[in-house]
Amino acid sequence: CSPCVEREFSRRKVFPCPICETLVKRVNLSTRTLDDVQCEKDTSWRRRVLKVYNKVEGDFPSILEYNNYLEEVEDIIFCIVNEEPNAEECKARVKQYEEANKTQIIIRQSQRADEERAVADRIAAEQREAEKRKREFQEEERAIALTKRKLKQESTEVMLGEREEVSAELIA
Repeated sequence: CSPCVEREFSRRKVFPCPICETLVKRVNLSTRTLDDVQCEKDTSWRRRVLKVYNKVEGDFPSILEYNNYLEEVEDIIFCIVNEEPNAEECKARVKQYEEANKTQIIIRQSQRADEERAVADRIAAEQREAEKRKREFQEEERAIALTKRKLKQESTEVMLGEREEVSAELIA
C-alpha cells in the first residue's frame, strides 16, 4: 500500500518487495491505476482504428447501413482493447481494410482536415467580430461617460453662475 511504500522510501532508496523479493525503486513505481492504463489503451486503439475506418454517414445509402458500419468499428475496437481471443484477427482485418481502401481513407482525411480548417476559420472570424463589437461597445461607453462628465461640469458651472446655460448638444 502507499503508506508502507512511502515509509520504506523514507528509510532507504531501494527495498525488497515483501511478497516477491523484487527490488523496488521509486523511479520504477507508477502512480497510474489500471483504469488509467485501460483508458489510455482504449483511446490509443480507438484513434488508430478510427483513422482507418473514417467513413461518414453520407457515404452510405441508408442510416441502417451506417449504423451497422459504426457497430462493426466499435466491435473491432472492443475486441482489440479487451484482448479478446480474436484480437489478432481484428488487427489483421484493420490492416487489410486499410490496404484495400487506402485512397478513400486519404481522401476522407483530407476532406476532414478541410472541414476542420473551415470550422477553425469560422471560429476565428466570429472571435474577431466579437472583439470588434466589444471595442465598439467600449468606445460608446467612453463617449457616454465623457458626455455625462461634461454635462455634470456644465450643470455645476450654471449653478455656480459661471455659465448662462448648459450646451444644447449635451442635453440631447
